[in-house]
Amino acid sequence: MAAPKKGRRAPASQGHPGRTLILIVIVMAALVGGMFYSGTKAPRLGIDLAGGTSFTLAAQNQPGKPNAINETNMNTAAGIMERRVNGLGVSEAEVQTQGESHIIVNIPKGTDAKQARQQVGTTAQLGFRPVLTTTAGTKTPEPKPSPSAGGKQGTGGKGSSPTPSASATTQGRAVTDALKKPSTSPSASASDKPATPPAPPVPGGTDIPAALQKQFAALDCSTKASRAKAGEAAAGAKPSDPVVACKDDGSQKYVLGPVGVEGTDVKDAKAVFDSQQGQGWIVQMDFTSEGGKKFADITGKLAAKTQPQNQFAIVLDGAVVSDPRVSERLNGGSATISGGFTQQTAEDLGNMLSYGALPLSFKIDDETTVTAALGGEQLQAGLIAGAIGLALVVVYLVAYYRGLALVALASLAVSGVLTYTIMTLLGPAIGFALNLPAVCGAIVAIGITADSFIVYFERIRDEIREGRSLRPAVERGWPRARRTILVSDFVSFLAAAVLFVVTVGKVQGFAFTLGLTTLLDVVVVFLFTKPLMTILAQRKFFASGHSWSGLDPKRLGAKPPLRRRRTAPTLTKEA
Repeated sequence: MAAPKKGRRAPASQGHPGRTLILIVIVMAALVGGMFYSGTKAPRLGIDLAGGTSFTLAAQNQPGKPNAINETNMNTAAGIMERRVNGLGVSEAEVQTQGESHIIVNIPKGTDAKQARQQVGTTAQLGFRPVLTTTAGTKTPEPKPSPSAGGKQGTGGKGSSPTPSASATTQGRAVTDALKKPSTSPSASASDKPATPPAPPVPGGTDIPAALQKQFAALDCSTKASRAKAGEAAAGAKPSDPVVACKDDGSQKYVLGPVGVEGTDVKDAKAVFDSQQGQGWIVQMDFTSEGGKKFADITGKLAAKTQPQNQFAIVLDGAVVSDPRVSERLNGGSATISGGFTQQTAEDLGNMLSYGALPLSFKIDDETTVTAALGGEQLQAGLIAGAIGLALVVVYLVAYYRGLALVALASLAVSGVLTYTIMTLLGPAIGFALNLPAVCGAIVAIGITADSFIVYFERIRDEIREGRSLRPAVERGWPRARRTILVSDFVSFLAAAVLFVVTVGKVQGFAFTLGLTTLLDVVVVFLFTKPLMTILAQRKFFASGHSWSGLDPKRLGAKPPLRRRRTAPTLTKEA
């Protein structure tokens, strides 16, 4: 007798179905444990189900730009607002234009409305301008005389400047004092320049036009209203024009030269905690190649000047957030804004700088709270419809497949647990929010999952009709069913992916849920349904073809078992 060939598994080989079932049980336990450990026991709901806040923003005309409010700029502004809000982890924010000059922003419940208002309402026009002169934000006092003409270099004293030092310390970085109140104590740095009193409003009066000198003398930054007015004027000026501006906290006022580096030259900005130099939260900016060259040029020019002309102002929406001094040319294409930031304010500024400035300025016309009453009624109706559909599927499975319906229902339960836990965990992880279209996608997935079971069951029945017993039928029917299931799920996933890419808003929720449940269908069929069917094929109830097993050979019209016919020997008669 020839020995059986090795290296090829027989069609009826069972493998290790028990190990596979244990694996998926461990995965389910880990997901459920992670859900409870995170403290989130339910999926995060979208604005249509949980309510939220709605903003109506009106575009404002800008000086010198009479035709700025147009369809292109409005669509660009809506896209930037959506990216900013989504940068906060709010993936279900709705941003859409309305009419010719309005944008509607809907933020789901659970999001900080104040933070979202700042993200959508701030224009974020960034510019680096050289400082021509600066003094206190109110009426300028007479400058105190310098202690001596030569001015000995020291560590600070009576003549020290009250402005905190923010000199550049490393190549390619400008460490600033943004959002930091001026210190009243003298500087203690041994490398500081000679102490210099505050500069008068117009030093010499030769570098600043007379009209700008008059504006600077009249500028008062002591009130919020006056700072807002000055900010609007500075933000509306051309980049090539000098301007007067206020420090964002009102402590200083400035005459600033033309923009040396624009915000569009910033490639990326992010919040970083600086533990090495003890500066706390900072905003680190990376410039484009062209922006890095501009930044190196402007710092090289400023380093050769004296204070305050060796300072450059970082201007955001017409307000100075920082005015660091420069002591050397800075190469490397990066800079940092530091001082006085909390984690939240640093992340907000980095988020706005990363996604760019709005092409228009906006005013919030209306802010309302959206209730979830209508969405709750629709959700209830949708869940009722889903329950009715699921009940009909169960009735069909029990009536047609009988005992096999237990396998299908167990698989549906596993798919439901995986879907629920993953959706719950994706809420805090990526900001996923469950809205009504997403619920519809989950309901549609019930049919997709049940279809996979039916394909496999029918392949098994086909094998039994051919006269094979259950155990070989389970193994021989799997390869053909597997190919059909993979092709079907691939088409569904491809449709979901295309829908997700080409659509916006709530429709993306439907596409995302459909794609997720399609992937989970493959996981459940391969790691649960097939191993469970292999184990049940060894049980007498199914293996014997019980009439309620759904695999009764007589009910299926099975052929007689396949057997080889033996050829009788031929007898020849001798002559």
